[in-house]
Amino acid sequence: MVLAVACWGFGTVMSKGVLAYFAPMTLIVVQLTASIVCLWTALGAARVRIPLNRRTVRSASIGLLSPGVADTLSLIGLTMTTASMSTLIWDFQPIVILLLAFVILRERATRPLGAFSLLATLGVVLVAGANLNGQGSTILLGNLLTLIGVFFCSTYFVLTSRITSTLDALPLVALQQTVSWVCVLLVWSTGLLGNPTQNLLTISPIVWGWAILSGIVYYALAFWLYITGLRNTPASLAGFFINLLPVFGITGAYIFLAERMTALQWVGAILILFSVANIIRLQRGETTLVSAYT
Repeated sequence: MVLAVACWGFGTVMSKGVLAYFAPMTLIVVQLTASIVCLWTALGAARVRIPLNRRTVRSASIGLLSPGVADTLSLIGLTMTTASMSTLIWDFQPIVILLLAFVILRERATRPLGAFSLLATLGVVLVAGANLNGQGSTILLGNLLTLIGVFFCSTYFVLTSRITSTLDALPLVALQQTVSWVCVLLVWSTGLLGNPTQNLLTISPIVWGWAILSGIVYYALAFWLYITGLRNTPASLAGFFINLLPVFGITGAYIFLAERMTALQWVGAILILFSVANIIRLQRGETTLVSAYT
């Protein structure tokens, strides 16, 4: 789980760096291509057989949500905002997962849980809504696209958590990302969200290498590690690891991209981390009580 979050954090920083050379849709096609080549190579080397049935098709189709829609929106948003703010908004994901679990799975939410969720929402507003002068409207739009991406990705994890027992992590990730790759490739080829005729020959081999590496790190490694961890970690504790995302994202953005945050954004970041940490504490307490009772 920790390694997965580290891959997402540093992968976001790497993606932000190469977005100066690639159009967003072109980059996600390159990244997903690198990822699925890596995943299917690993499957071939391990001689894993994937059952062809309705359950497998349904499991693979969830890939439309993430990386599909979620990461397309997030990557476009990343061109308008900073890597630091993007990783902080993604740290709101545990709250979104709790809300979706309430809506989709009908899981009850306590009053303290609701209060901390509102506090975390305020933190996201502060982080995403700061710096509204100058290019602020562009940054706000980028943050909004990232937040919508968070909702799609959270839905993906809620649905995937229910099917991790039917397929191993490696084939599950490979199938889902292949579905995402096909859809993203179709959208990219139409030019609706970017220029598919971008002159890729002018991009240096070093930048190409970073783009390919970012795809392997952010998609192949991160998703495989996280879903593997999801199979062996109680759902009530899974969100705890996502809280580490700003640690890796902000650190990487500070070192490699020289990004800085305002005081108001730091207040929002503290509210998010404080709220999510308390929600995890509440969840762990409830899990302990249920275990003791049973």
